[in-house]
Amino acid sequence: MNASGWKPGTPVPSDSDARHPTVTGNRALMLEEPLIFEIGSTDTYGVDLPEPSGEASPRLGKFARKNGTGLPGLSEPQTVRHYTRLSRQNYAIDLGLFPLGSCTMKHNPRLNEKVARMPGFADVHPLQPTSTVPGALGVIDELAHWLVELTGMDAVAMSPKAGAHGELCGILCIRAALEARGDAREVVLVPESAHGTNPATAAFAGYKTEDIPADKDGRVDLEALKARLGPDVAAVMITNPNTCGLFERDMKAISDAVHEAGGLVYCDGANFNAIMGRVRPGDLGVDAMHINLHKTFSTPHGGGGPGSGPVVLSRALAPFAPLPFVMKDADSGELRLIEEENAGEELAQSFGRMTAFHGQMGMFTRALTYILSHGADGLRQAAGDAVLNANYILRSLDDVLDAPFGEAGPCMHEALFSDETFAEGISTLDLAKGLIDEGFHPMTMYFPLVVHGAMLVEPTETESKDALDQFIMAMRSLAERAKNGDETLKTAPHHAPRSRLDEAHAARKPVLSWLPAQ
Repeated sequence: MNASGWKPGTPVPSDSDARHPTVTGNRALMLEEPLIFEIGSTDTYGVDLPEPSGEASPRLGKFARKNGTGLPGLSEPQTVRHYTRLSRQNYAIDLGLFPLGSCTMKHNPRLNEKVARMPGFADVHPLQPTSTVPGALGVIDELAHWLVELTGMDAVAMSPKAGAHGELCGILCIRAALEARGDAREVVLVPESAHGTNPATAAFAGYKTEDIPADKDGRVDLEALKARLGPDVAAVMITNPNTCGLFERDMKAISDAVHEAGGLVYCDGANFNAIMGRVRPGDLGVDAMHINLHKTFSTPHGGGGPGSGPVVLSRALAPFAPLPFVMKDADSGELRLIEEENAGEELAQSFGRMTAFHGQMGMFTRALTYILSHGADGLRQAAGDAVLNANYILRSLDDVLDAPFGEAGPCMHEALFSDETFAEGISTLDLAKGLIDEGFHPMTMYFPLVVHGAMLVEPTETESKDALDQFIMAMRSLAERAKNGDETLKTAPHHAPRSRLDEAHAARKPVLSWLPAQ
């Protein structure tokens, strides 16, 4: 039984405010919500179904269920109220500023949702004959054109399902290109300031990985990178802008050095929203880069999905792109979906297939709507506004919080702070829990790893100055309390529906299922 749930006979929760207890456990209009199993009953139904006529024969054979499912039966009002109450307990970008850094929580214009839900796009099935979905193929082709144009690359693989999936796609293209020239290299270099998925991806693709240190400004140490290059280095995986929120100014010099040594350059484009419309990675010598459509071109990505990670490719890697993909006939202009069975000899170098179907139609539709509704000038301004907002936060807090790379030049899309100024015994986690009391979701904590007690704040381009000022006011107050050793921070949050959880216990011994009472 969920101790917070209420129904007749349930005792008042012990953690209720002792001064003004309520018999239900509810607090004003904020209702305690039990599990759905605790609301309904297995012997009731929300709908009336006709009794079986007795003439129907089951088609499930031995797979037919012999016992009840144990699922609760609820009326329509019970069901609607349950999920509505649950939604009120969730914090989302539609409620307020979401300062998570690195993984961008983007604004998602309602226009994008409206277009994505149009029947022609929302109802398309991956097994439909391609002759019945010319509009969907048109969206994929148009979006691919924009991605190539924005990045200055030569081709794009649209099928990867998420950022890390895109990383794998890019590295497999690099491996295929090296093998095609008979070059069996074994090492991928990954700077300290890169995303944590980069070394995991390289290892998954069969490469050994080696770190490249950051310099004192938080960027790739160019001389250290050059010193490590050699005939065994297949590629460098570099995140730009990097996880310290900084633009890698030496990107062209890095690419030139890697190419001269016979390697290839993979760029983690998860932070592309900070430079879209202003910098083309292809001009910086990048050979492959994934773009997180769910972070750069709308669709907030909290909670694990859905995502979409198309990979743009240089001319050197384009022939090795995976199937399937959309191709426009040069003569007729007809769009065709190229699969294994209809791929010609010119596509023989493709490294193969890495996903069942072509991609995420909903993400494609939202991304193209975002791009077309903004236009080239709007995309450029969105990137500029994201950088402006991040720098406003950085300069508004750097007198009360340590900004380890605050003197390295303007930050890009995210502002980075450390716990350097905190009193002994007060941690980054304590400040983040205090931020919940102030009505904000915590920022990214303890990442990047090169900064002790890191706090990574990404406001994005859509927050107003009033919203930023309110967040800054809360952060300044918490920073002062942390600096002065305010012990109450160590037990925050105090105003949330639940007090501080035992996160280590929850992570190591999670209870993820509910079993009916015997």
